[in-house]
Amino acid sequence: MTKHWLRRAVAGTALGLFVAGAGAAHAADQVTINWALWDWTATPYYQPLIDAYEAAHPNVKITYTDLGSTDYDTVLQTQLTGGGSDLDVITIKDIPGYANLISAKLLTPLDDYIAAQKIDKSRYGGVLENLAVDGKVYTLPFRSDFWLLYYNKDLFDKAGVPYPTNDMTLDQFADMAHKLTSGFGPSKVYGTHFHVWRSAVELPGIFDGKHTMIDGNYDFLKPYYERVLKLQDDGDVMSYAQLKTSNTHYSGPFYNQQIATMPMGSWFIATQIAKVKSGESKAVHWGLAKYPHPDGVAPGSTASTITGLSVAANSKHQDAALDFVKFVSGPEGAAVIAKTGTFPAITTDDVLKTITSTPGFPDDQGSKDALVTANRYLEIPVSPIAAQIDLVLNQAHDAIMTESETIDQGIADMNKGVAALQKK
Repeated sequence: MTKHWLRRAVAGTALGLFVAGAGAAHAADQVTINWALWDWTATPYYQPLIDAYEAAHPNVKITYTDLGSTDYDTVLQTQLTGGGSDLDVITIKDIPGYANLISAKLLTPLDDYIAAQKIDKSRYGGVLENLAVDGKVYTLPFRSDFWLLYYNKDLFDKAGVPYPTNDMTLDQFADMAHKLTSGFGPSKVYGTHFHVWRSAVELPGIFDGKHTMIDGNYDFLKPYYERVLKLQDDGDVMSYAQLKTSNTHYSGPFYNQQIATMPMGSWFIATQIAKVKSGESKAVHWGLAKYPHPDGVAPGSTASTITGLSVAANSKHQDAALDFVKFVSGPEGAAVIAKTGTFPAITTDDVLKTITSTPGFPDDQGSKDALVTANRYLEIPVSPIAAQIDLVLNQAHDAIMTESETIDQGIADMNKGVAALQKK
């Protein structure tokens, strides 16, 4: 009996050593990668992506660092250049920030990895080629958002105005906004809303495919500023100065039913669905329409933004970070993202069906058709001086919208400022 117990004890000890050794080996194989992102609590797809990846890769743990949305690019670059950063996967927020990170040599080129993994570039619809700098790609898109029109059905019904169509010109849109404006003071309803971003005013100018925001000549923007300033002067939209001073987020007026329509990106769909469900958004009956287009431009022409994932050049876990980027930007990640009502970079019929089937998505056919675009143009193309151009345009936009400068003066500032940058 004693010998039997001794044998069991020895065997148990050996087994314990084996298990401990296996556990140590497993712990040694465990990799933790840090994902730099913004607005964790307001973004519905972050956690599902992490859950899906960790379920398929039990040896990898994904942590995140929320750098906030306001100064994301600045904070990110500071961390990456400060030394000692443990960031591995980098979320690319916009083209100017992307260009700056490349110039500072803070991102890993992905071309060799794309070739080795046989990643099909065509699934991104030509976007990947537009993200190349000096022939090299440093990010893989995982989200591709575009601008469209949100509207409050209850406010349209109350005003007796027909809902917007998917083939509406900008002039028709401005006329509709005027008809929808009513009331005074705190109870006033504005026909539409232009957020303080210059994109909200300027982007229709590139819908014809003849101009970009890095051209250097911005005379083509004049009619778009004229139209929006008239709406502002007529009281059909909240004043730019008021929005800037109060730091009003575009979602608030829509949630509170202060605005009947709002040009905004497709990223707001998932948020609006979630906020209706939570009760924060009172705009329960809402719909979507294609972005109003200039005369002579095909309906469904719009501007798009790309959100990509990159790998930090000094990441200590390059292989794991690359694999996570591949997963999120690939078909597996696209399926996860679509289930949250958000548009992945890989947009297929199945993806559209998933999004329009999301509980809370508007159930009318017009809203579903609004998601089908004709032409998409990058808000700002990749350029080594994209960030500097963006700064010049933003300063002039602020001067025009506060009417501290005339439209002609502001556009002259744009032309002069960007021309000086292009000569350097």
